[in-house]
Amino acid sequence: MTPNIAPELRSELAPTGTLRAGLNHSNFLLVRKDSPPGNPRGVAVDMARELARRIGAEVAFVSFDSPGKLADAAASGAWDVAFLGAEPSRAHEIDFTHAYVEIDSTYLVPAGSPIRGIADVDRKGVRISISGRSAYDLYLTRTLRHAQLVRSDGIDASYECFVAERLDALAGLRPRLEMDLTCLPGARILEGRFTAIQQAIGTPRGRQAAAAYLREFVEEVKASGFVAQVIERNGALGLTVAPMA
Repeated sequence: MTPNIAPELRSELAPTGTLRAGLNHSNFLLVRKDSPPGNPRGVAVDMARELARRIGAEVAFVSFDSPGKLADAAASGAWDVAFLGAEPSRAHEIDFTHAYVEIDSTYLVPAGSPIRGIADVDRKGVRISISGRSAYDLYLTRTLRHAQLVRSDGIDASYECFVAERLDALAGLRPRLEMDLTCLPGARILEGRFTAIQQAIGTPRGRQAAAAYLREFVEEVKASGFVAQVIERNGALGLTVAPMA
């Protein structure tokens, strides 16, 4: 049975007749690393499939290897919905829902580091390795006053740069930093967080009906327990269901 979706809404959500869902394959918490681009699995994938089911459309996944490239593609019309961090610098091209999940971001410091807490990081002379144009890079770009960000192309590259260049801190998502910690004897992850990344659904600006529907969709799947279920199903430790708007 085809869902009762207004034609004008379906034309904004799936103008080609297929819901094209943009995925950031560098975020292993949302798109599982062991799944190929042609047949992805993960929390964001399950969210996209549920959205497509509700509007009565097929879903096609459009894969990107970084959040920056995914965000850039909004202007080209390569996707209809995208699963990525809601950051103010992206809002001129993308209408975001409220977050459906949150991910803590913090720092890893090397063995023997004098840095004891998050407040100690933003000091002159401190160099921070970071995945360029990630949501936490955009956040720190806005908020840091003294420390220097050293950007690399992707999460893996930021870790390699941190080690090779002997930088003072590695910024990242806590679940990934916990994996990196196992390879670095004596290293520490700082307690707390400098921000919680708000993972949301976006649609290209100008699709007002689609944006309104997506906002309602996100709140309903949080309230119903669907988001919690897909987190558990995918073993996505480190994700928490975001508060209701």
